[in-house]
Amino acid sequence: MDELRLSETRSFPAPPEFAAQANVDASIYETANADPAAFWEAAARRLDWTEPWHTAHTWDATTPAAEWFVGGRLNVAYNCVDRHVEAGRGDKVALYFEGEPGDREAVTYADLQRRVAQAAHGLTSLGIGPGDRVVIYLPVLVETIVITLACARIGAVHSLVFGGFSADAVRFRLEDTGAKLLVTTDGQNRRGTAIEVKSAADEAARDLPELEHVLVVKRTGQDVPWTEGRDVWWQDVVETQQTTHEPESFDSEHPLFIIYTSGTTGKPKGLVHTSGGYLTHASWAHWAHFDAKPDDVHWCTADLAWVTAHTYEIYGPLSNGLTQVIYEGTPDAPHQTRHLEIIERYGVTVYYTAPTLIRTFMTWFGSSLPTGFDLSTIRLLGTVGEAINPEAWVWFRRNFGRDETPVVDTWWQSETGAAMIAPLPGVTTLKPGSATVALPGIDVAVVDEAGDPVAPGRAGTLVVRRPWPGMARTVWRDPERYRTSYWAPYADRGYYVAGDGATIDADGCIWILGRLDDVLNVSGHRLSTIEIESALVAHDAVGEAGVTGVADPITGQAVAAFVTNGSAGPASYDALRRLVAHDIGPIAKPKYVIRVPELPKTRSGKILRRLLAQLWQGDTLGDITSLQNPWAVDGVREAVRLAREKETT
Repeated sequence: MDELRLSETRSFPAPPEFAAQANVDASIYETANADPAAFWEAAARRLDWTEPWHTAHTWDATTPAAEWFVGGRLNVAYNCVDRHVEAGRGDKVALYFEGEPGDREAVTYADLQRRVAQAAHGLTSLGIGPGDRVVIYLPVLVETIVITLACARIGAVHSLVFGGFSADAVRFRLEDTGAKLLVTTDGQNRRGTAIEVKSAADEAARDLPELEHVLVVKRTGQDVPWTEGRDVWWQDVVETQQTTHEPESFDSEHPLFIIYTSGTTGKPKGLVHTSGGYLTHASWAHWAHFDAKPDDVHWCTADLAWVTAHTYEIYGPLSNGLTQVIYEGTPDAPHQTRHLEIIERYGVTVYYTAPTLIRTFMTWFGSSLPTGFDLSTIRLLGTVGEAINPEAWVWFRRNFGRDETPVVDTWWQSETGAAMIAPLPGVTTLKPGSATVALPGIDVAVVDEAGDPVAPGRAGTLVVRRPWPGMARTVWRDPERYRTSYWAPYADRGYYVAGDGATIDADGCIWILGRLDDVLNVSGHRLSTIEIESALVAHDAVGEAGVTGVADPITGQAVAAFVTNGSAGPASYDALRRLVAHDIGPIAKPKYVIRVPELPKTRSGKILRRLLAQLWQGDTLGDITSLQNPWAVDGVREAVRLAREKETT
């Protein structure tokens, strides 16, 4: 791959006052590198175990198969709830719930303990036991967290599904997991409308012999279809149960949850995460790179079905005993300042969101946020989902962080369990657009086709060179797919292949360049989609950009840029093409610029660039059931039609 033109020169050292109070200092890297297994054992001891492990970890690279904290036993829900109550912190607020219509609830750790106990008894009464699978098809509600923790408490394996997914997407997960129970709701609030959900759940559940019950949370009060003998109400099965429950401990490698990847090709992969290793990684990473403090009010804005929410909205913050905000609705319901209002209302101190939302704020608000909102409680910002372009990073820091708070840009995946590359805010010098360096205990490298590290400034394949506790153990019911998807390219070295391209600069900072199959090849020149998108988004007339390669008879591939309007209104296509040519080089200049209403994205905020190429070329679309905004496909298709007409005339 060609040498990259990284032009970002801004840097932000850790503020001295922040470094002075940080949870970890620079010595942690030396400690972790000296003995990674001992480092992770120390991290695991932050949790409560009913039985200690006898072996830190085992690893068979040929299978591949990893085990962590072998022989140890613990209960994940106990670590997230009960131990805080037993330590005298039962009156501390665990969850501030904000409903989209404006209803609010504060749930203390003692309240949460009682409700999880009731849900655990409710699950048992429905015949759910250790190892049984439960699919949870709910929006962001207190009940969603309660039932998730209740599954963990009794050893059931949960799989959360975004409440806006289609019946087909839910049905696939029910069939693939062989779930005995589906948990859903009568309806959900979305952009000011109560949307009925139960009918979609019924369609998903139709004629599945392994599915025994559908447990329904009453959220909107709508009349819904009902199947007697199968369907049961939450208030009848859960809220009538006793409020104490004795947790059972489970083996460290006992499955905790199955989370499905999404994309446009092939069926989603059900990644299996286990109890002890995952919770160790999630809890330590949250505590370290978010510098978690007892008085923090943490807000991770992800939907609870996304892996970011599993780790940084359920298991990480709760295992560390924090208070956090959960919000049911969309950022513009009923107004575009809803997030600012929520930050002020609850005194949010740590705000963790996606680059796609930050860029949306930029299009809504322009160079500065609306006045009248107090964001002074924010002490730390975070981003997740895909690489953030430098201008959005700087805008976020300036507007949400008063131009002084650290921005913790995290790189990780559903497969990794928790963050792998992220700065330590009291240690790391930050660079806009870079997730900086691997966390302590994680061995990440950028390598060439032979598996050897590339020189600074050269692009290569991002790999992880040794096992870590939070790693997915397999693909549910398909271990061969796990091997071929993630380990086969460097099987002789035992490297995990993330699927992303990256480069490392002269200071050792890692820059994510996008998915390997998103890299463009124009006349033999390898170009990064992220690099071109960053150049486009730097223009005030562009809100978001999705760049992809499309077939071209002369150059092999041509650059097609799909853009949404920014705060400055639309710019001419020629102006945008000149901007890219100036910032990167003429070879990167888009041949096509297509203005679209919205870019299709996964629930994690990743732009589906392959889907854009398929729409441009008129190819048959792959699986799009996991899109967070399936309506965007029609908008792109119409924009492509108009662009094609213009091209022919």
